[in-house]
Amino acid sequence: MKILITPTSLCRDRDNPALEPLRAAGHELRFAETGRPLTAAELVGALPGVDGVIAGLDEYSAAVFDHASELKVIARYGVGVDNVDRDAAAAAGVVVTRTPGANAVAVAEMTIGLAFAAARGIPRLDAGVRAGQWPRGEGIELRGRSYGVVGFGAIGRLVADRARGLGMRVAAYDPLLPDAVFEAAGVDRADLDDLLSMSDVVSVHVPLLAETHHLLDARRLALLRAGAIVINTARGGLLDEAAALSALEAGRLHAVAIDVYDTEPPTASVLVGHPRVVSTPHSAGHTREAIARMAQGAVADVLTVLRGERSPNAVTP
Repeated sequence: MKILITPTSLCRDRDNPALEPLRAAGHELRFAETGRPLTAAELVGALPGVDGVIAGLDEYSAAVFDHASELKVIARYGVGVDNVDRDAAAAAGVVVTRTPGANAVAVAEMTIGLAFAAARGIPRLDAGVRAGQWPRGEGIELRGRSYGVVGFGAIGRLVADRARGLGMRVAAYDPLLPDAVFEAAGVDRADLDDLLSMSDVVSVHVPLLAETHHLLDARRLALLRAGAIVINTARGGLLDEAAALSALEAGRLHAVAIDVYDTEPPTASVLVGHPRVVSTPHSAGHTREAIARMAQGAVADVLTVLRGERSPNAVTP
């Protein structure tokens, strides 16, 4: 069968050992050439004759499935499936899977790294020294401050654990979990507005849904403690970028750190380039170890579905 590979890291490393089980099973591998996620229009041209996809952040709109009559499985190389119209996939008989937990450590570590970078202005200091300057700056310490975790799934719990290790007071918000989860983690539970009002640092770890779009809007950003840091390593639409810029320029925020954007690449982002914004290119989940786990999981899901078996990682009926 024909398998389309679209994640940019796998397209750069076409001999990745994780792909060998597909070749060993006799499947033909095709690799995307764009160097970025495919648009719906590009998928319409790429999917005819394709039986399975290991998918990055490509745009699987409903119209795409009208041009994918052979398609049986979309195995997301990662945890988010907000770019896939799952109703349309199910109606077309296409199984959608994901790799939960595969990049959780990578994203959690990046989140804490961004907290340090934002607190101390590390990118600005680095850029100054590289330019032959000797910049001075006054950062803030994280120890003793309050950390708010929005979304307490696998990533949120790892972030909380690391923040506690830094000597921070940690609280979390997640309406879908029982109290026992928070108690086991040694973290206070709070509703969202209360969490924000007590936080010096806040990071978001929830999926992008209609109800979470601009979850951190102007009203909620105003609840944060003066001089707070906002971190987003989940999905761009969770943070209202214009509201965050206003809060920065008004002096209410110390810094913002973002790995994800409303549109990617973020050519029109109002935050990129601001002196108190740390920007990275949707790379929080990309470590050598996470890439291996995501690739292995996605390959296993493709093989499972093509054998006519049910994947435990399926997110469609």
